[in-house]
Amino acid sequence: MPATAVHDHDHDSAEEGGSQAVKAQQRLRELILAGDLPAGSRIAELALVERLGMSRTPIRAALMRLGQEGLLEALSGGGYAVRTFSEREVADAIELRGTLEGLAARLAAERGVRPVVLRQAGECLDQIDQLLRQAALDDESFSSYVRLNGRFHKLLAEMADSAVLAREIDRASRLPFASASGFVGVQAHSPDARDMLVVAQHQHRQVLDAIAQREAGRAESIMREHSRLARHNLGLALRNPQPSTTPGVQLIRTPKGDKIFSR
Repeated sequence: MPATAVHDHDHDSAEEGGSQAVKAQQRLRELILAGDLPAGSRIAELALVERLGMSRTPIRAALMRLGQEGLLEALSGGGYAVRTFSEREVADAIELRGTLEGLAARLAAERGVRPVVLRQAGECLDQIDQLLRQAALDDESFSSYVRLNGRFHKLLAEMADSAVLAREIDRASRLPFASASGFVGVQAHSPDARDMLVVAQHQHRQVLDAIAQREAGRAESIMREHSRLARHNLGLALRNPQPSTTPGVQLIRTPKGDKIFSR
């Protein structure tokens, strides 16, 4: 076989292995957030090989990546266990994301943003406005909101034109409850659900206006305040945990050290 053919085969094998590792990572994350792999439990590699129908190599890579994300913790004797989180840790993660997004908004206002990106963000908010005009929000509407809200926050991170900052915001948002839509699901069946989303949408509009007007301090403070809505929803989640609307909520411990939800 020619050397180039060998090289291409190795390259294809590496790509396939990487793809399998990503699939394993996504599937494992789903199992953890759904509570199918309970908080505090040790992860058995061989059991995952059988459960996911994959070889050990991509599963090991997935375990390592989820350890880096913070969903798993490395055990002293080897292997991994599903992490649990204190309320303070979750609150700190939300605060960190709010701080980083505030910095992104400030830098975007200082540096200026290309009109096409501002237009994309505005169109995203227009779609959210259409959702919020509905008299009542159903599960489909909430799913659409989560998708559009995530897109707006991603565009906001891009506006700063900083690969370093975008990477850190992504890292801070990896824990499910620290993401921009982490606790939105808590509102799904609450009577004031729409009101909370209207407040969040007003803040979205205000920060976009501040960035367009090059008002850096105002843009930063609005995004810092925006993260407090997630803190509020964290409190709701702890008082009335519903894993179906808040993935990963069963990983959070109460001040007494107990998980707030048990299967």
